[in-house]
Amino acid sequence: MTLELLLAFAAYAFVTSITPGPNNTMLLVSGANFGFGPTIPHLLGVNLGFSAMVLAVGLGAGGIFTVFPLLHEILRYGGALYLLYLAWRIATAGGIGGDDAAARPMGFLQAAAFQWINPKAWIMGVGAVAAYTPQNGYFLNIAIVSLVYLIINAPCIAAWAGFGVALRGLLHQPFYLRLFNVAMAVLLVASLYPLLMHA
Repeated sequence: MTLELLLAFAAYAFVTSITPGPNNTMLLVSGANFGFGPTIPHLLGVNLGFSAMVLAVGLGAGGIFTVFPLLHEILRYGGALYLLYLAWRIATAGGIGGDDAAARPMGFLQAAAFQWINPKAWIMGVGAVAAYTPQNGYFLNIAIVSLVYLIINAPCIAAWAGFGVALRGLLHQPFYLRLFNVAMAVLLVASLYPLLMHA
C-alpha cells in the first residue's frame, strides 16, 4: 500500500468512524446514562469487534452472501429487529445511576457481536476492502487496513461516549433524561432506513 493510498484510507476511516450511526448513538447514550468507565467494555467491543470484522470480510467472509443470498435477507431483517429492540431499551432506560437491574451498559462480547448485524459496519468494512486494499500483497494490505481502522476508530467512538458523559450534568432531571433517551432511540430507528430501503 502506497503512502498516498494509506493517507486516503485514514481519512475514510476517520470520516466513517466519527459520523453518526448505531454504534456511536449507543455509545453516546451509554456515556450519558452510565458514565465513561462502565462504557469501556462497550467501546472495546465495538473497536476490536469491528476491526476483526473488517479482517474477516477481507479474507472472504463477505462472499458468503453471494453463495447464500437468503442469509443477506435474514441478516437485514434480523439486524433491524435487534436495532428496534435496542431502541426500545434506550427509550425506556431508567435514570442516571438508578437501581434498575435491567439498565446496564452493553458488554464487550455483545458489542463485538453487534458489528455483524450493524448495517453501517458492513458498509464501512466492505467499502474499505473494495476501495482501499490493493491486490498486490493483499494479505498484508488487509492486515494494514484492519490495524488502521483499529487505531483511528478508537478515539472517534470514545469521543461519542465522552460527549454523552459531558451531557450527564444536563440530564440529572428525569424529564430531560427521558427526552434524551427517546430522541436517541428515534435516531437509532432512523438509522434503519438505509438497511431496509436498499437491497
